[in-house]
Amino acid sequence: METLQALVITPENLLSAWQGNRRLTRRVIEAFPEEALFSYSLGGMRPFSDMVFELVGLSHGIGGIATGQWPTSVELFAPGDPAKPATKAALLALWDQTTDLINETWPTIPAERFQESDLSFGTWQGKIWWLLFYWSDNEVHHRGQGYVYLRTLGIEPPAFWDRA
Repeated sequence: METLQALVITPENLLSAWQGNRRLTRRVIEAFPEEALFSYSLGGMRPFSDMVFELVGLSHGIGGIATGQWPTSVELFAPGDPAKPATKAALLALWDQTTDLINETWPTIPAERFQESDLSFGTWQGKIWWLLFYWSDNEVHHRGQGYVYLRTLGIEPPAFWDRA
């Protein structure tokens, strides 16, 4: 087993940064009018709710990080799945359940696991720390699209720097 020589960021700091991003994305979801969250689109982009479903699906990969047993897809819901949230309240509840799942699973991940390479969702190969950064980058990207949507709807988005 490789000895960790130096840490730039601890697992606890990494979780804190990820959850800070998630708190901000949650506020973006809250800022959307109900109808626009599920239907508003610009330039061929998906509605923000579809982007949020993708982010939730990626976050459900936390089990794969902990165990090496990955879901085969990021998609949590099949098209037309009646369990797929169709209201803002239900989408926020799913977001919160996913946050709880992350918080419950994180302490089970050994520190050396972050340096291991794995194939997440049968698609992305990389070290666990890299996969987490990829997920976070993806969230920031989609949150930026949500900011554009909110601004075009005449809504001031949450401050991008406030992750509290």
